[in-house]
Amino acid sequence: MTEVTITKSPDIVGYIRAMLRGSGQVMFQGNSWTGLLFLCGIFWGAYEEGLGVVAWGAVVGLIVSTLTGYVLRQPESDGAEGLWGFNGILVGCAFPTFLGNTLLMWLALILCAMLTTWVRTGFNNVMAPWKTNSFTFPFVFTSWLFLFAARMLQGMPPEYMSAPELTAHLSPVLDLSFGSLVIYWLKGIAQVFLINSWVTGIFFLVALFVSSRWAALWAAVGSALALAVVLLYQGPGSDIAAGLYGFSPVLTAIALGCTFYKPNWKSAIWTLLGIIVTVFIQAGMNAMVMPFGIPTFTAPFCLATWLFLLPLYKFDEKTPNHSSWHKQTVEK
Repeated sequence: MTEVTITKSPDIVGYIRAMLRGSGQVMFQGNSWTGLLFLCGIFWGAYEEGLGVVAWGAVVGLIVSTLTGYVLRQPESDGAEGLWGFNGILVGCAFPTFLGNTLLMWLALILCAMLTTWVRTGFNNVMAPWKTNSFTFPFVFTSWLFLFAARMLQGMPPEYMSAPELTAHLSPVLDLSFGSLVIYWLKGIAQVFLINSWVTGIFFLVALFVSSRWAALWAAVGSALALAVVLLYQGPGSDIAAGLYGFSPVLTAIALGCTFYKPNWKSAIWTLLGIIVTVFIQAGMNAMVMPFGIPTFTAPFCLATWLFLLPLYKFDEKTPNHSSWHKQTVEK
């Protein structure tokens, strides 16, 4: 029987490294410098939008979810790879984006960020027989529950959530100049952390390049192809302009293009198909959650990537085993 290493109390340097890697793992990068650049991009974009509270929410969510892993004495290897923090930082970005800035909202944010750490373990245990894992779904699932609760609890008012509606109000008018298309493309990358800033998109591409050129390439391709598909099918202009059809395809692209499959021409074709399918799943899930007035978050990425990983296809003999997620990306 393999002995599991239990987490010991971390030193301050180890704790900071675990947090930064947790930030990077949102896009499958166990690299401290990448995580730091992600945080820089979040702060830039949040303050650019006049929503600095979102950046501080990200920090709180990252700290709390990482600390929870130590308190619960989860396996030390998970903490070293930053796997406790990536759901928590997304919770930290989401709550101030959609809920009013109250003390009770911050208490709910802390609770939800803590919850993602053990929910991830539970979901991964359930999914282990299928050689995949929960990705960012612990963030999606727990945040959905809290946003639904916000409709009933005045202490965390849903000030910035969409009004529930049954039909979409499409806005086909869109600036299709080259400069605008570049901005939409970059925002698609930035929206992985719910940030509506093209400058943040540049931060994220640079951060990915620091860790993996393949990841940076596939993030760029994922957002660009998603943009092309949603323009072709005439999606809602306001969502396209904000990059809201790009972030899930970006994550799908990185997952399939260079994390779970060794890059080659066969896996590239598989990844391109995954990106395209993610756009349709995004549109379909947008329609599904519209009557509830909640966002899809990264659920389309999770669903699309599961659909493309569960067949357990291998495109060459060196394709990484799906259960070895992140082990090849941990910073040496």
